[in-house]
Amino acid sequence: MSLREALAETRATLANFGDDAAREAQHLLAACLNMPLIAQHTEPERLLDAQQLEKLRAWTERRASGEPLAYLTGRREFWSLEFAVTPDVLVPRPETELLVERILRHGDELAKRLTNRPTTPIQVVDLGTGSGIIAITVAHERPDWLCTAVDVSSKALAIATENAQNLVAGRVTLRQGSWFEPLSDQHFDVIASNPPYVDSEDPVLNGDSLAFEPLLALTAGPNALAALNHLIEQAPRHLATGGWLCLEHGADQGVAVRQRLVARGYAHVVSHRDLAGHERVTEGQWLPDGNRTSDLTSG
Repeated sequence: MSLREALAETRATLANFGDDAAREAQHLLAACLNMPLIAQHTEPERLLDAQQLEKLRAWTERRASGEPLAYLTGRREFWSLEFAVTPDVLVPRPETELLVERILRHGDELAKRLTNRPTTPIQVVDLGTGSGIIAITVAHERPDWLCTAVDVSSKALAIATENAQNLVAGRVTLRQGSWFEPLSDQHFDVIASNPPYVDSEDPVLNGDSLAFEPLLALTAGPNALAALNHLIEQAPRHLATGGWLCLEHGADQGVAVRQRLVARGYAHVVSHRDLAGHERVTEGQWLPDGNRTSDLTSG
């Protein structure tokens, strides 16, 4: 079978993707056969051997059932870095790059102001790290910062460890445990998290987009805000004075997260919108009692 014929067959099998079927077919074929997309246009008559065709058909059936391409390839690009992924971790999404941007912004600003600790680097912790994309990307961008990544799942932590070794060897400390438990009395300049924030009864969990991803990373139970509220409540015990808590959340949760941050006493509370215009990251600063304000802003 030629590339042209294989592409047509793959597209037909992926017809359930509607208008995206052609694009899905092109990317699946390129990934499965480990060849550039352009080859489908420049070498359409190139023949596939039996082994390649068998693998392509198997992948196509799995993709047609809704399994993410990242789980088929075992790789996913994030922030121009290539991360290993498995069904034990969430598929990295571009929206999370906004969270990384906010971490870098706050760390840089704090570094300029912390003249009283010139030899102490900025310290960042990523809670619920999954594949490690947040902590590893920050460590890649700021090699002199101290980055820690925490996850309760040993399987997720194994993937994060692999990614850290491949991308920022020796620059991220990985710890297993639930949220703040393995951090003892440590304090950080930035605490960040993309926690589970879907209600366990939400039918979206059974939809094609999430059905193959780890439930532990998607929902904390019937209260969609449970993990976010826990982080907001406990973070001050681990934030340095002037430190920031940065949280990724659902598109309709910005108001609730802002209100909770203000109620807990954070200052300069603001939400930031992703490229689709949805409130996606909300943050607050922990200041001495006399310097706190009651900001509540959608950015």
